Amino acid sequence: MPELPEITALTDFLDERLSGARLTRFVLPSAFALKVADVPPESLVGRTVESVGRRGKFLVFEIAPEAPQDGDSAGPLYLIVNFAKAGWLTLSDKQPRDDATAAGGYFAAQLGFSNNGHDFGITLSDAGTWKGLAIFIVRQPAEVHGIAELGPDPLDPGFGLDEFSRLFTHRQQLKGLLKNQKLMAGIGNAYSDEILHAAKLSPVAAASSLGPDAVERIFTTMKDILLGAVQEFSGKEPSELKQAKKASMRVHGRTGEPCPVCGDTVREIAFVGTSLQYCPTCQTNGEILAKRGSSGD
Repeated sequence: MPELPEITALTDFLDERLSGARLTRFVLPSAFALKVADVPPESLVGRTVESVGRRGKFLVFEIAPEAPQDGDSAGPLYLIVNFAKAGWLTLSDKQPRDDATAAGGYFAAQLGFSNNGHDFGITLSDAGTWKGLAIFIVRQPAEVHGIAELGPDPLDPGFGLDEFSRLFTHRQQLKGLLKNQKLMAGIGNAYSDEILHAAKLSPVAAASSLGPDAVERIFTTMKDILLGAVQEFSGKEPSELKQAKKASMRVHGRTGEPCPVCGDTVREIAFVGTSLQYCPTCQTNGEILAKRGSSGD
C-alpha cells in the first residue's frame, strides 16, 4: 500500500502540474470505486483544480466551485482517492483515449486535464485481486470516514516528542501502533518495519513496555526515515515511485536476505493477507519470533 513518503512525493508532483488545470474528462467504467458522491462525477468537468494535497494516505484534489449564481457562494469540492493495497495512478501528457485500459485491463477512473495549453491524463487503476481503490467526492475532506478518524501527521512540525510519547500508554504491539491510522496518519506495513529495524526494537514488543529513551529513539528514527524517503522520492515520476520505495527497503520485503547492518538473515511473520519482516540480531536479541495474534495487535 502506498504510504506517506510516496504519497507526499506524488502529491507534490501532481500539484506542480495540475494546480490551476481545468478538469476536462471524468470517466468511471462502473460505480464500484465511487464510494461517496455529493454531486454527480460529471459535474466536476469544466471546473478548476485549486490544489493537490495529502491527508494521511489519501490523495486530495481540491476542486474550485462553479461560478456563483444569484449570490450563491458554494464552496469547493474535494475529489479524494484512497489507493488501498494495490492501487496507483499513471500520468500521461495527453488526454486519455476512449479505448485506453490500465495494466491488467482494469481501471477505476480516467481523468483528463488541461493547463496552459498542456494536456494531462490520469488513469486510476488497481492491480489487486480484490479491488480496494476508493474514490470520494465530498464538500469537506472530513466527510470521508477514514480521514475524519486520522491521527496527527508524523511529519507535522507541531507533532513533537511529548505528543508522540503519549501514544505509548497503549498495550498495542509496536508494529500495530505505528500502523494505527487513528494514532498517527500515513505509516503502513513497509515503513513500520523499516522504522523498527533502524530503532532496533522488536515489532511485537508492547508499546507500554518502552522506557523514555526507547520512545525518543523510535521518534527520532521515524522522523529521519520518513523525511529521508520524502527527499529521496521528490521529483520522481509516479511510474518510478513504487520501484524507488522497494529499492530503499532494508528489511521489508527482504525475507531470507542478509540484514544490511549485521548480516543475520531477515525473518518473516506471515499473517492472512500481510506479513512483517525483522532482523533477529538487531531487534529481538536473536529470538526467532512466532506468530502472535495479528499484525495490528
